[in-house]
Amino acid sequence: MLFVYPAIFHKEDDTYWVEFPDLEGCHTYGTSITDTMESAQEALAAYLLNLLEQNQAIASPSDISSFYAEDGFTSLVSCNIDQYKDTKAVKKTLTIPSWLNDRAVSMGINFSQVLQEALLSKIQV
Repeated sequence: MLFVYPAIFHKEDDTYWVEFPDLEGCHTYGTSITDTMESAQEALAAYLLNLLEQNQAIASPSDISSFYAEDGFTSLVSCNIDQYKDTKAVKKTLTIPSWLNDRAVSMGINFSQVLQEALLSKIQV
């Protein structure tokens, strides 16, 4: 699910900080424009996911032209929260032949990683 919100980028000395006027308390900072934009996308995603997980309403984004930054600039920031949703681990119990387990353990194979890769391949993500 893609979200796009206006943000105000401020410059102070050699750093930038960004705020989202529509999302109270959602702000971050960075040492460069690129760093700050990446941080802004992550902060936006985390903020929105938190609201969704708590079943709280998400404010509609305002028109970017309604904001003016005297000490910086305004920009739209987007994030796709699908990549962050439901990332908690789930324990699964499975059965494999003993010889396969022994061989995989002796080779140092990470069972969770192999299973995840196989499942992703199977569902073609």
